[in-house]
Amino acid sequence: MKRSRPPSRPRTRSRSRSLNVRALVALAVMAASVAIALTLPVRLGLDLRGGTQIVLETRSTETTEADREATDRTVEVLRGRIDALGVAEPTIVRSGENRVVVELPGVQDPEQAADVLGRTAQLTVHPVLGAAENATGAGDGERVVPDESGQYLRLKDAALTGQDVKDADARFDQQSGTGWHVTVDFEDAGGDRWARVTGEAACHPAGDAQRRVAIVLDDKIISSPQVDPSVACGAGITGGSTQITGSFDDAEARELALLVKGGALPVPVETIEQRTIGATLGEEAISAGAWAAVVGTALTALFIVVVYRLMGALATVALLCYGLISYAALAAVGATLTLPGLAGFVLSIGMAVDANVLVFERAREEQAARTRPSTRSALTAGFRSAFSAIADSNITTLIAAALLFFLASGPVKGFGVTLGIGVLASMVSALVITRVLAGFTAGRPAVLRRPRVTGISSTGPVRDALVRRDPFLMRRPRRLLAASLVVLVVAGSGILVRGLDFGIEFTGGRLVEYSTATRVDPDRARDALADAGFPRAVVQSSGDSDLAVRTGELTDAEAATVTRTVADLGGGAERVRDELIGPSLGEELRRDALIALALALAAQLAYLAARFRLLFGTAAVGALAHDVVVLVGVFAWLGKPVDGVFLAALLTVIGYSVNDSVVLFDRVRELLGQNRRTPFDRLTNDAILQTLPRTVNTGMGAVLVLASLALLADGSLTDFALALLIGVAVGTYSSVFTASPLAIELHGRDAGSRSGRSGEPGRRGKRVPAGRTERQEVP
Repeated sequence: MKRSRPPSRPRTRSRSRSLNVRALVALAVMAASVAIALTLPVRLGLDLRGGTQIVLETRSTETTEADREATDRTVEVLRGRIDALGVAEPTIVRSGENRVVVELPGVQDPEQAADVLGRTAQLTVHPVLGAAENATGAGDGERVVPDESGQYLRLKDAALTGQDVKDADARFDQQSGTGWHVTVDFEDAGGDRWARVTGEAACHPAGDAQRRVAIVLDDKIISSPQVDPSVACGAGITGGSTQITGSFDDAEARELALLVKGGALPVPVETIEQRTIGATLGEEAISAGAWAAVVGTALTALFIVVVYRLMGALATVALLCYGLISYAALAAVGATLTLPGLAGFVLSIGMAVDANVLVFERAREEQAARTRPSTRSALTAGFRSAFSAIADSNITTLIAAALLFFLASGPVKGFGVTLGIGVLASMVSALVITRVLAGFTAGRPAVLRRPRVTGISSTGPVRDALVRRDPFLMRRPRRLLAASLVVLVVAGSGILVRGLDFGIEFTGGRLVEYSTATRVDPDRARDALADAGFPRAVVQSSGDSDLAVRTGELTDAEAATVTRTVADLGGGAERVRDELIGPSLGEELRRDALIALALALAAQLAYLAARFRLLFGTAAVGALAHDVVVLVGVFAWLGKPVDGVFLAALLTVIGYSVNDSVVLFDRVRELLGQNRRTPFDRLTNDAILQTLPRTVNTGMGAVLVLASLALLADGSLTDFALALLIGVAVGTYSSVFTASPLAIELHGRDAGSRSGRSGEPGRRGKRVPAGRTERQEVP
């Protein structure tokens, strides 16, 4: 023993130095996270703080193309209008070539906001030629427009336009009795034109319609004052300034000044999406998400502490650190936390457990094989052995998060950002913080004397049962594939039989959610809306006193009729959500959803083929396609809406469920490198038995979090959690009973006539028992 100590000291010093470096990195990360969390608040999306989001699309005209430059000029004009509205912390950004996304926190009147933003603000000034009997009394070169009182006026061609305006301001003059008015300052040439127009009007007697000058905004006379009697004929109003007077209140005067000062939009804009979220709904969403996070984290922590004891407790501490790191990262990058993003944060808590479970199960294997002399050495080997599986499984999830970020929009895009940050933070917490805590604790004398307290000194009941029974699950892979095919057909037939209930994101239309004083039966509301003229309205109950109405496009008057109908049924109704999606955007989102799905499957195949073999990649992607069809089919049978949130859940399932296949095939690859004499089906079966404890424990962690989200959250998050629960269950099943037998069949076909199918009965080779790691060299 004395002879063996000197060689081990350099390794011990090296291990201690490595642990110290990781500890310094962990402290630096935590210190930076605390500093950021205390100084930079996370910006909440409109669905969490209330407000209105409007997506505008610029349209080309005969003279101007709606390109990137024109859209950028539009953004500047709109920014001036929003600033004048006095909205706190507005956001206005260009999206793509010809779209503008506007977020107005606290604005609960979407019609007014959209009206102000969407006006082209074509300000023109016209000489008045006289009164008209009706709208059809216009002669050549004339136009007939009603004035403020409804009287029709014949107008001459425009003498001035908005380009002649230099500034406009709303003012209140109590002494002169004019009250609120708008002062308009003209450019030099505009001032001369104004003097000419008013000078010609002053030549007509007082009371004559021709003594008036019509100021027209967007083909509507906003003011048609008579020229003051003090103005001489031919002289006009000089000085380059004038006042627009009328029966304005303060809001109308400010809005008029805003539109005149902001100038004309370079190109017309059309509202293609509009979302309004009540502040009350935002508070409820935050509360529900927070409770789901707390309860889900507590249940997950309790579960891993029961399973892994001391190491589980340390993983819980790392899990709390993970939450802090994720929050700080969101604040640091300036990400907006949306409602689906909050769900992604909760979901990544369950995913953060996966890396710890992989490490602890690997350490248990090292202890069971008795190849490591201490718990600390077993943990070190566990981290080293599990690293490739952790990296591969997290990269596949990052691929799904990246696709959500680049292809989705709005809240779903925010979910992709949150999910990506959560995955990266989980790797830091597991590979750095957990390793530091576990390495430091495992070397304490009290722990060395009581190895059972660590939770990794024994293999656990699941692994023990597998070792005792040693079942050959892959004895008949074709039967397993047939069973998967039956599940696929039964679930997928729901798509053909029931069809998919696409949300308004994909179909276009309007979704209004109400909070009623008393509960309203959806069937009763559906009948009442049909009587009111909306026979195709889709009515769903989303809570004890919440009612969601989905229809085609509605005018403001029709939306008011829907609101009155719901209010009559529920003893009063408060509109807490209002979403409008244009048909062009809905068609585009459907196309993007299919592209995202195809790219996700292709990206998974390419990555797995590069990291493993094409055989494994094909089997994993085949199982993923199976999971996608089953999940969509189940939602079709349940009549659940397929919307943007469901798309987020579907792409997350693609990234999340593939983790099981990645971990399994990583073990198959390892066993192939250790012993190529064992038949492939036997190796695959051993890999399943060795990784099954990890699969069970990780699945339980995810289920606890998602169940908390499904029970405590409300509205669309409930469907989101349901989709992920189905995805976790189907993904766990498919990795064992679809991907594995498919890989065996593909391997047998690849071997062909040279050696026959590797899993033929009677052919035996050296096996690796479940729970053991064979370390002999490959001959």
